[in-house]
Amino acid sequence: MTELLCLHWLAAMVAPILMRKLGRAGFGVLALVPATTAVWTILQAPAVLAGDLPTRHISWIPQLGLDLDFRMDMLGWLMALIVGVVGAVILVYCWAYFGRGASAIGRFGGVFVAFAGAMFGLVTADNTLLMYVFWELTTVFSFLLIGHYHDRQSSRRAAMQAITVTTFGGLAMLAGIVMVGVTDGGSFRLSELVASAAAGTLGAAAPAGYVPVAAVLILLGALSKSAQVPFHFWLPAAMAAPTPVSAYLHAAAMVKAGIYLVARLAPGFADVPGWRPVVVVVGLTTMLLGGYRALSQHDLKLLLAFGTVSQLGFIVVLVGIGERAAALAGLAMLVAHAMFKATLFLVVGVIDHELGTRDLRELSGVGRRMPWLAGFATLAVASMAGLPPMLGYVGKEAALAAFESNPPVLLVVCLGSVMTVAYSLRFWWGAFADKPGVPPSPHTHADPRLQLPVAVLATGSLAAGLVPGLLERFTAPHADTYPGEPGHLALWSGLGVPVVATAAILVLGGLLFAFRDRLHPGRSGDRVTSRVPSADDAFRAMTRGLNVWSADVTARVQTGSLPGYLTVMLLTMVGAVALVVVTGEVPTLVGLRLWDSPLQAGIVVVSCVAAVLVVRSRRRMKAVMLTAFIGYSTALLFALQGAPDLALTQVLVETVTLVVFVLVLRRLPPYFSNRPWRSSRVGRVLVGALVGTSVALIGWIAASARVHEPVTVHYPDEVLTFGYGRNIVNVTLVDTRAWDTIGEISVLLAAATGVASLVFLRERGRIADPRSAFAAALFKHAVWGGDRSHPGALGEPVRVHRPGEASEPGGRGRTWLSASGTLAPVRRSLIFEIGTRMIFHPLLLFSLFLLLSGHNNPGGGFAGGILAGIALIIRYLAGGRFELGLAARVRPGLLLGLGMAVATTAALVPVAFGGTILQTTVFDLVLPVFHEVHLATALFFDIGVYLVVVGLVLDILTSLGAELDRRAEASGSSVPEVAHDDRRPAREEVELVAGMRRGEAGPRRDDQEVTP
Repeated sequence: MTELLCLHWLAAMVAPILMRKLGRAGFGVLALVPATTAVWTILQAPAVLAGDLPTRHISWIPQLGLDLDFRMDMLGWLMALIVGVVGAVILVYCWAYFGRGASAIGRFGGVFVAFAGAMFGLVTADNTLLMYVFWELTTVFSFLLIGHYHDRQSSRRAAMQAITVTTFGGLAMLAGIVMVGVTDGGSFRLSELVASAAAGTLGAAAPAGYVPVAAVLILLGALSKSAQVPFHFWLPAAMAAPTPVSAYLHAAAMVKAGIYLVARLAPGFADVPGWRPVVVVVGLTTMLLGGYRALSQHDLKLLLAFGTVSQLGFIVVLVGIGERAAALAGLAMLVAHAMFKATLFLVVGVIDHELGTRDLRELSGVGRRMPWLAGFATLAVASMAGLPPMLGYVGKEAALAAFESNPPVLLVVCLGSVMTVAYSLRFWWGAFADKPGVPPSPHTHADPRLQLPVAVLATGSLAAGLVPGLLERFTAPHADTYPGEPGHLALWSGLGVPVVATAAILVLGGLLFAFRDRLHPGRSGDRVTSRVPSADDAFRAMTRGLNVWSADVTARVQTGSLPGYLTVMLLTMVGAVALVVVTGEVPTLVGLRLWDSPLQAGIVVVSCVAAVLVVRSRRRMKAVMLTAFIGYSTALLFALQGAPDLALTQVLVETVTLVVFVLVLRRLPPYFSNRPWRSSRVGRVLVGALVGTSVALIGWIAASARVHEPVTVHYPDEVLTFGYGRNIVNVTLVDTRAWDTIGEISVLLAAATGVASLVFLRERGRIADPRSAFAAALFKHAVWGGDRSHPGALGEPVRVHRPGEASEPGGRGRTWLSASGTLAPVRRSLIFEIGTRMIFHPLLLFSLFLLLSGHNNPGGGFAGGILAGIALIIRYLAGGRFELGLAARVRPGLLLGLGMAVATTAALVPVAFGGTILQTTVFDLVLPVFHEVHLATALFFDIGVYLVVVGLVLDILTSLGAELDRRAEASGSSVPEVAHDDRRPAREEVELVAGMRRGEAGPRRDDQEVTP
């Protein structure tokens, strides 16, 4: 069974390529897939009949009860045969149905085969959760098939309506599945669940009403899938799909999923309170409503659609009422309906394909022009109306016999059957009869490939009706699981109530058809002039109202205020903590230690003051600096607490973060655009205090609730034993919780790529590339000489001198940073350039030391990478964007990708040596000079982290630094507009900003030159 599922999946994947190569003939190749399923199913018949059921078990997630359990009993065998046979026949039909040059047939073929595979998985799954997975897959694939003509609004609307209704029911069904799966006596294995329900042990200790509620929830999913009232409206709307879709999904396969589930559960759940009333009332109501609506339709597909709704209601009653005789008749009707309704949909497809219309008011004389098609359609119509010797007649006779002892149900079934006869006659008359006053339809010859599938299904319905005993042999095993008197399938069961009822049904149905025009005097076309809204109208009104309501709520809640969002989230957290403290069982709070030294208390007090100043800050830069101060204070607390590794990492991260903030703030106004009211600032301080207090309280409660020895007691020894290192933090990152690190560096890579992609609209990596024309020319002049002018940061003409040439009158200078000559004089600092030249390489060496020693000492790949990034930051700040290009001669993307590749490879290497992914493997080597060397794969994983972090910092500098510099130079100014606010900056600040806009960056001499 799993092999067949894989075959469907593979066929769905290659279908677009196959259809591109073979065109419409590819449908013939795809038809072999469901045909293979049908043949395999037929070959399993002897084993299934003998009780030797084919099964397959594959353990998947046993902790959740989700295993790949497959089991084919007689009901699953019957449904799998329908899915395979009808699917293969309809794919052959598609070969001729779609015209030359039809769009998206590759996608259509792939989705169609995928749907067939999902249906096969659904009817053979013996795990309720697995069945739900296939259930939702059929919903998704049906959405794609119904919306095949995505350029048509009707198709899009119908697809959305279908997926909305069926997904709603599916979610309700999932809730019911979980409820019965976790209760006492319950199970996620379908066969065990039904057996437990039948034995009365399901939910014996559960509260009253628990199992009935779960059963109704499961029924809700089944009834919505099978288009039962009040969910029936999605099926007629789905007729916007191509006709082969209607023939398969809405006649033979998808809508049968709900009936299958009802039939599967009814032997055990029929006696659960609420099951039988829901099934009978909903099913019979659907039967009458569908038949009534079918009598007035002029579109042949809509007529069949409402007829399908009617007969699905009939079958739901038969298989769900919980009686053996009715179940036997229901299974016979299940097979009959799949064959005659699929046939009739295909007939409509032929008529529409050849004549271009499905409106029965425009068709006349089609039966004389396509006699073979009319003959096969007559067989299908006879089966739908319940005429002997068709299979539909056999099933309906058995149903009438089963309800002989239940007069109310029998009466409603007879009334619904009268409507069935009437709309069956209406269909045949509308499609093939000669109509007075209607011009004869043009003469045409239907493609034999269109008529062959019609012939196969119609003659199959006739053949099955002639041998009802054979069908009973295959349906009786499942019917025997129901209680009650046995039924019988036969063409003639003797004189009795069924025969009399059948005769009355045929006569009354014929009269109803004859006087059809008097039935709906208030109808105009397909619309009811009555003011009573239909279910479809109610659904659309509900969705419109929901859209309006959601728009109103969004307008009120999504205000665009980040402080507002944070306030809501933080106060919600505070409220949750307060609720737990007030209503929960809070342990006795013990062991409170405010600080280990007064210095810690002092740092906290200063940090709190800085936090208040952040809220009161008017300038952006001031707020950023104060925030950075709080971060460095936190690092100092780590150091005082005895965590040098955390303190080092905190300092490095805080430094890079500060630089990023400063780079961004260059393009923002110096002052916040909106100054909060005093009450708002006070409110923010109070919120911060409440949140801080709540977090501290949570930590205190959690520490006081400890009942076992902390894991940290033995953690250092475990780190050394299994991670081969003494630095707990680093070993945790590269070994114990290395999966988290993999996820984190993946997020870093994605974030860096996203930020750079937003900044670089056209070309990425241009600025940092030293091989660019401008940087190469600059490097050439700086090293080998040659005078040349380059534009400066604010439009300053800059002259590059030869090495050793005097930069000032009467003096000589040397080049400390090659590209510093591109900076405007006001941006240069000789001391900074000298300091950068002196510390750049030591910082890089120290970053490598942190990388290599981090497994046993403070450091690691992350800290080392951050330090290397800081070295690049210093180089950029001292020499500008071209200095960055000369310092880092690789693209950031290369470092990011290389780091991820190295980390991934290091994670996989242990598998080759018998370990698991990310398990540290140590290689003991003896090398000259170094003697004994213990080389761990965690080191290479750390190297990958190092490269990713360096690439991230370089990407930030390239995008937020160098690229923004280039844009500022191109625009002639790097200073943004001053914020207009109720509080103005000092007059001298305004004048300084205005002067910078005019290019007057500061006091300068006209003959001022720059020496690189």
